[in-house]
Amino acid sequence: MKTLVSFSSGKDSAWMIHVLRQTPGVELAGLLTTVNAAAGRVAMHAVRESLLQMQADALGLPLQIIHIPSPCPNEVYEQLMRDAVRRAVAANFTHIAFGDLFLEDIRAYRERIEKLREVLEDAEERGDAGRAERARSEMEAIAGEISKATTKGGRARRGESAVDRARSAVQRRIKDALDRIAEQDEVLGEKIRRAVTTGNHCSYRPRA
Repeated sequence: MKTLVSFSSGKDSAWMIHVLRQTPGVELAGLLTTVNAAAGRVAMHAVRESLLQMQADALGLPLQIIHIPSPCPNEVYEQLMRDAVRRAVAANFTHIAFGDLFLEDIRAYRERIEKLREVLEDAEERGDAGRAERARSEMEAIAGEISKATTKGGRARRGESAVDRARSAVQRRIKDALDRIAEQDEVLGEKIRRAVTTGNHCSYRPRA
């Protein structure tokens, strides 16, 4: 199973390589990484291209770099990836491994985008303009959320992951609910507020 690794230069990709190297039947034969052409850094983690090459040399795997513009429209990204996959197939690769698919939020995002793409194509074939527009609008909204998580230079913004955004949204909703309760009953609102904690985890622990 000749495998090309989608390599972000981060710990998840490194761990995936470690695991795959211990998996019978898997032949790791290369790394594939997207690099922000303007910044000269890995699109995902902003690692310098020179350091990326050192990582590849240390792993003993040939590195294939896809230089992407900044910002990079989804259509451009998809075309560059199609070209890379065609080259991989021509070089007899049979599989591409993606370590970040272990992150449920990223996997859900990609699966939803793929589903929406299918819906859009079907709607356009059937001439259903309303359904096509709804699918297109949702795809644009998802792309907008992803763009919020990166800087113009392609670096990931701290605290801007899908998980962090979800956590912040939950905290805001809890605060809003507590404020509304306090408006109706100040004593009860304060009692509940003291029992609720938010952060990496939310909990409700009423005091006697």
